[in-house]
Amino acid sequence: MSGRDWPCYYPAAVELDFDRVQAKGLVKVFGPTRALSGIDVTFEAKTVTAVEGPNGSGKSTLLSLLSLLARPTRGEIRFGSYGARDTPGLRARIGVLAHAAMVYPDLTAHENLQLAAELYGLPSRGDELKALGDRFGLGAWAGRPARTYSRGQLQRLSLARAVLHQPRLLLLDEPSTGLDASSVERLVTAVLAERERGAIVVLVTHDSALSERLADHRIELRQGRLAEASA
Repeated sequence: MSGRDWPCYYPAAVELDFDRVQAKGLVKVFGPTRALSGIDVTFEAKTVTAVEGPNGSGKSTLLSLLSLLARPTRGEIRFGSYGARDTPGLRARIGVLAHAAMVYPDLTAHENLQLAAELYGLPSRGDELKALGDRFGLGAWAGRPARTYSRGQLQRLSLARAVLHQPRLLLLDEPSTGLDASSVERLVTAVLAERERGAIVVLVTHDSALSERLADHRIELRQGRLAEASA
C-alpha cells in the first residue's frame, strides 16, 4: 500500500482554533473506583501546565479525557468555544504522548511519521520528515523497524509523532521516561518551541527537575481531586 492509499481520518481542511481548554466538574468512575472527583481546571495557550501527584491520583485519567480517548462520567471539557462531543475533527488538533508508544512496530521511524502525516491529511515530503527526525535525533536507527527500538528510541519517535501536525493542545504523559540526558535536552527544547508556537501544553510528570525547567503553572492531584495550583 502506498502512502497516498492510506485513508485520511483527519482532513487538513478541518481547522479548529482555540486558546484555552476548560474542564468543569470532571468526574470519572471505573466500576467501584472514582478516578476523578469533580475537577475544575483551565489550560491556556503559550503555557506549560505540569500535573503532579502520587500514583493513582488521577493524572493519566485526566489526560485520557483531555485527549478525547475517554469520556467523563460527569462534567464537560470545552476547547475554546467547541464542545468535545459535537465537534468533528477536534482530535486532529490534539497531540498525545501516552505511556504506550502508539507506533506501528513493523514500520520504521520514517514510515511511522509518513503514515501519521497521511492520516492527518498533511503533505509528507521526505525533506520535512527528515527535518522532524533530525529535530528529535532519530538517527541511523530510524531505518529499522520500531519493534527493534529501545524504550528511549520509542519515546523520541513518539514525541516526533505527537508534534508533527502542530497541535493546539499537546498532552505529554511522563515524556522523560527512558530518555538519556541528551534526549531530555531535546525534549525540553521541543516543548519550549511548542509553547512559543502557541500550543497549550499539559505535562504529567514525576520528574520535579523537568517541571522546574518547563512549567509555567503546576497543579497537584490527590485522590482524584485538585490539591493545589501554583504559578
